Amino acid sequence: MKILSLILFFFAVCSVCGQHASRLPQLQVSENRRYLMTENGEPFFWLGDTGWLLYSKLDRQEAVQYLDDRAAKGFNVIQVMVLHQLKMANAYGDSALISGDVTLPKITAGNAFQDSEAYDFWDHVDYLVQLAEQRGLYMAMVPVWGSNVRQGAISREQADVYASWLAKRYADRSNIIWLNGGDTRGSDSTAIWHTMGKRLSEYAPNHLITFHPFGRTKSSIWFHQADWLDFNMFQSGHRRYDQDDSELGYGQDNWKYVRDDYALQPIKPTLDGEPSYEGIPQGLHDPLEPYWTADDIRRYAYWSVFAGACGFTYGHSAVMQMHQPGDPDPAYGVREYWTEALDSEGAGQMKYLKSLVFSKSYFDRIPDQSLIASNPGERYNHQVATRGSNYAWVYTYNGREIHLRLGKIAGEYIKAGWYNPRNGHYKSIGIFKNEGTRLFDPRGNVADGMDWVLVLESA
Repeated sequence: MKILSLILFFFAVCSVCGQHASRLPQLQVSENRRYLMTENGEPFFWLGDTGWLLYSKLDRQEAVQYLDDRAAKGFNVIQVMVLHQLKMANAYGDSALISGDVTLPKITAGNAFQDSEAYDFWDHVDYLVQLAEQRGLYMAMVPVWGSNVRQGAISREQADVYASWLAKRYADRSNIIWLNGGDTRGSDSTAIWHTMGKRLSEYAPNHLITFHPFGRTKSSIWFHQADWLDFNMFQSGHRRYDQDDSELGYGQDNWKYVRDDYALQPIKPTLDGEPSYEGIPQGLHDPLEPYWTADDIRRYAYWSVFAGACGFTYGHSAVMQMHQPGDPDPAYGVREYWTEALDSEGAGQMKYLKSLVFSKSYFDRIPDQSLIASNPGERYNHQVATRGSNYAWVYTYNGREIHLRLGKIAGEYIKAGWYNPRNGHYKSIGIFKNEGTRLFDPRGNVADGMDWVLVLESA
């Protein structure tokens, strides 16, 4: 088995040694400005995974395992830090910078993996970007994590030089997206974030750019009017309702961030780039608290997407930090290794959302709470509705009956059914006159995590 593993790894390495085997289409904002699409006009539903420490912690063989798994599970975006810290090295001991200075990337002549003196940190990033491209994955890269800027380790002049160099290096790679910021408020070091955004946009004009903000904030607070910001991102995790002391105070209601961004001008897409992670304590820091589960992640996903988001990012505590044996300081009470967490329940269920989204027309879908004839409910009782011209979906997290106002989609009759977000199964329940109001009941236990999507389509 060891010999077979090495042979498979050899072929994986050889497959990216030469020129690009296949170029992914560039991404751009859709014509109606609500969604993303490829340069060919095909809809692109962002289904992201947070592999934040991929570049620094995984070697080539481990990266193959991770990227293969995420591609197989339907993910198409990997969110990753380029520089988590300024004095950092990768799995091979190669430092990213000289003396922790972002204006001095540590680059060696050549890029042959077999030559340890030639293969440097940036060659490793190049390799993983190309490896991802071959698997249909886009790399959403944070140039430098926000804590480094907040601590004053990077000046505006240094940010200018570094962002220019980075953008030029990857400008011709079609599977790059830029996440400016990195778990930080745009009000801290605003001039630096603007400088980086402008340089990324100037020297990599075909790449989409957003801003990854601090928890329970959103990029639109500071940068919605910025020309370099193509779409908005918010971070709704990782606190419960009673733990949220933020100014917005939305708690777990991540759909409210989408609602806010949806109303802004100019129109820009938005998505939840960091909800609560599966397998992380509620509140983030205290492992004595309950841990977030797959049920919670599904709720975040369907709430935000049905509210009008252009995609969703999943995360698992062990995977985002690539926790492995021997880690000196594992974070957030992590309880398993990344290789085990790859097959966590929530990660396997995200593809059902993506399948549902692509099962109907894409660009004409809008959020429409007027479909719900009664009070949509508060907190976990909240129901969220969305529709296209000839279909509608309503999500209930706890299996409550849905009081629906009909006549909102085309057709004299509608076909109705229930879609199960836990396993992707669909069950038809009949054909009804498309008028008046009607109660639809999934007829199961009413309990948190017993979620359903009511599916209506013109008959």
